[in-house]
Amino acid sequence: MFDNDSRLAAVTRFSKKGVSWLLNTSSFTGNFVIALGATYFFRELGYPDDVNYVFLIGILSIGLWVTEAIPPFAVGIFIIAMLMFGFGTNYVLEESQPVEIYLDTWTSNVIWLLLGGFFLAEGMKVAKIDRSLFDFTLKRFGKSPRGLLFGLMLTTSIGSMVMSNTATTAMMISSVLPMIYLMGKDHKFSKALLVGIPAAASVGGIGTIIGSTPNAIAVGALQEVGFKITFVDWMVFGLPIALILVYAFYRVLVRSIPKDMRLQDLKLDQLQSKSNVDKKDKNAVIFTLVVTISLWLTEPIHGIPVAATSAVPIVLLTLTQVITAKQVRALPWDTLMLVAGGLALGLAIVEVGLSTIIMETLSNLAIDQVWIAIIFALVAILLSNVMSNTAASAILVPLGLTLSGIFGLAAPLIIAVSCSCALLLPVSTPSNAISYATGLIEQKEFRKGGLFFILTGPIIAFLVVLLWAWIFHSGGI
Repeated sequence: MFDNDSRLAAVTRFSKKGVSWLLNTSSFTGNFVIALGATYFFRELGYPDDVNYVFLIGILSIGLWVTEAIPPFAVGIFIIAMLMFGFGTNYVLEESQPVEIYLDTWTSNVIWLLLGGFFLAEGMKVAKIDRSLFDFTLKRFGKSPRGLLFGLMLTTSIGSMVMSNTATTAMMISSVLPMIYLMGKDHKFSKALLVGIPAAASVGGIGTIIGSTPNAIAVGALQEVGFKITFVDWMVFGLPIALILVYAFYRVLVRSIPKDMRLQDLKLDQLQSKSNVDKKDKNAVIFTLVVTISLWLTEPIHGIPVAATSAVPIVLLTLTQVITAKQVRALPWDTLMLVAGGLALGLAIVEVGLSTIIMETLSNLAIDQVWIAIIFALVAILLSNVMSNTAASAILVPLGLTLSGIFGLAAPLIIAVSCSCALLLPVSTPSNAISYATGLIEQKEFRKGGLFFILTGPIIAFLVVLLWAWIFHSGGI
């Protein structure tokens, strides 16, 4: 009996894999055919072969990212491989060209900055500093439902500026679940927590370069065309945007909570963490956190590149054995692969002159660049609601670079910020997915926040980023 059941399970599993493999293969092939067809008609415009080849890679990459025929990180690797094959040999073009610039995206400052952030986030998790943040929130804000909601959203947003949005949401949601079970999933405060926490994590990541992958993609793309944005430069506009959006959405959620509601009967002290943490590990992480972020923030003063200062958490946290080899292998290396591929694609678009062609085409349209930038922001947030915001930013940021003057600087940043405001569906962001996976909230509950951020996110991003660019970088790029 058991053998028959095992065979049936094996056949079922193989069948599911077979169907998935067939669908993915068909999707990949379909994308390739579409890209070839689009490139065939594009060639009729008379552009050089290198422009046509990068156009092919761009269309194919967009299709693969949208359909997810292969994982997003695999698309990043595929882009670099295609660029190496096309420009590094004479199989596609008549003469080979230098390809080192595309390989160098693996060692860009942005990659190192993200890697340093990964180590800091893992260290905070090991030392349970994330739990300490939650305990502090309960002590400081746990006097009224409204105050507690604000405190939890604020803590979540701050945590997501250093940790991954996914990890921050998972930590905060798991921490409030006992409270939600006590109140019941239909309680208005429960719904506010399950919607507010993932939203705060997503938009809170806008505050720093390492807070969200689209941020790093935009900074890296600008760096490749000769415009450097430091950790502090980003925080000058990113932090206000994050805090404004978090507070604005808090004001929306708090309307559903009765003013006379009290939380005394929930015994909040029972929710605080009682787990013991190695004091040595905690001190090591705090020291590393302070040193690393201080070096990032003071880069304009000491001039040490982030590629160098990002090695601080990597060395110190492994030296003190807070992070072991096993934990290093579990870091999100796939994100780095995707970012490197996206940067390489953007660089290729600029190098072969495709960006100039796009810019000239946009200039010939009877539309002002202001409206083009706004359209990019709206497309970014709408696209991010149905696909990875990292992939969406990798597609749209290079297009933002094609605008001239101040908009060539502002548009990529506005696109990156808008990508982090996609919260309409449970699948729009991992943070929403974590909250939805508890089974305590329905899909329709995300609509209010999703529509709110679709309307306000691009507007706030446009106004703040453009003001920052006009004040500090009025010359554009």
